[in-house]
Amino acid sequence: MTQTIEPGNPEAPTRPADTGADSRPATALPDPIPAALKRRVPKYSDLAPLMQFKKPEFSRAARLRRASTIWDLRDMAKRRTPQAPFDYTDGAAEAEITLRRAREAFLDIEFRPGILRDVSRVDLGTQILGKPSRLPVGIAPTGFTRMMQSEGEYAGSQAAAAAGIPYTLSTMGTASIEDVAAAAPDGRNWFQLYLWTDRDRSLELIERAANAGNDTLMVTVDTAVAGARLRDVRNGMTIPPALTIKTVLDASYRPAWWFNFLTHEPLTFASLSRYTGTVADLINSMFDPTLTFDDLDWLRETWKGKLVVKGIQTVEDARRVVDHGADGVVLSNHGGRQLDRAPLPFHLLPEVSAALKADHSDAAVILDTGIMSGADIIAALALGADFTLIGRAYLYGLMAGGRAGVDRAIEILEKDMLRTMALLGVSRISDLTPDHVRLLKK
Repeated sequence: MTQTIEPGNPEAPTRPADTGADSRPATALPDPIPAALKRRVPKYSDLAPLMQFKKPEFSRAARLRRASTIWDLRDMAKRRTPQAPFDYTDGAAEAEITLRRAREAFLDIEFRPGILRDVSRVDLGTQILGKPSRLPVGIAPTGFTRMMQSEGEYAGSQAAAAAGIPYTLSTMGTASIEDVAAAAPDGRNWFQLYLWTDRDRSLELIERAANAGNDTLMVTVDTAVAGARLRDVRNGMTIPPALTIKTVLDASYRPAWWFNFLTHEPLTFASLSRYTGTVADLINSMFDPTLTFDDLDWLRETWKGKLVVKGIQTVEDARRVVDHGADGVVLSNHGGRQLDRAPLPFHLLPEVSAALKADHSDAAVILDTGIMSGADIIAALALGADFTLIGRAYLYGLMAGGRAGVDRAIEILEKDMLRTMALLGVSRISDLTPDHVRLLKK
């Protein structure tokens, strides 16, 4: 008697062997181990494609290519730059609470993507202060930039021009207005101004900026006195940098920085007279703590181009500077380098944007402080910013590799922005809305 087995029943009993004369060969059951999982001795033809060892690369270009984030560039910058100039860039005021909070603010959000949108082509172009920018980010004014790396403002302005974005030269820059204009003749150059007690000297800088083709003047208003930048104090940071036993030892294993420092023109504030002392002493002695809105009126009458006020930290002040003629405001707490525990520009952004719209103002809302990725920039644009500025993010690239490092920083941010926009389901900057970002409650 034979036993019937239903097809596809794995628990059915196996068919016993039939020893009768009429028996037929039993069907062999499949091997339970797939052929691909059986052990075997590998063939050389299988191993050859896997044994393509890359030749080690130690060039600056190779190092920069390996950097995938601004934080990677920061790590490279720290290895290549002496402590005093690195801390001048990396540090902030007092306990550095503001800087830490500013960066955390960008982390404490949730993106809300849309699906089934055509994002085969993402356009990051935008308009800022009457002219186009290929990306919604520009380079913020930074002082004493050639101390970080000898190419300094020249690298920043040329990289910005190549990327099609604005570059802002600081009053405390280490390249002159005219030299930056010559270095980046096709770039969109802005000038940042600290108003001094001596108005004639301020007027001279304004005229030089206009004659050099700068179309935007950015006046900084949050430096009535210098912030307590304790890293600089502990490092004995002076202008020019003092050569002590500590600084010599610190620079000794960073030969490229040391060589550049010794073989290039001595560092000075190119727009100022030669000065010897600390940065804080310079601010406290030269910049005017008596500034009022009347001075902004004077500046508006004097400067015929676009006027932007940097250092806005309240809705009321944003409205007032616009009423006094500003074409734009920069929501900024000076990168956390002035007042510690200051308001966070990213948190202030929705309120300022809404207030200016309620006033039917077309003033540009620009944001800086805390930006370390392209996703940070997209979040700011979604919450109401028209534009953003980067300071430390590009300086890390500068310290990591000069002009090529700044190019790499901009490239990293651009790739971040393109990816974030596509994943949000947005193909144009103008399509970003507050619905794309939710601030998480702690």
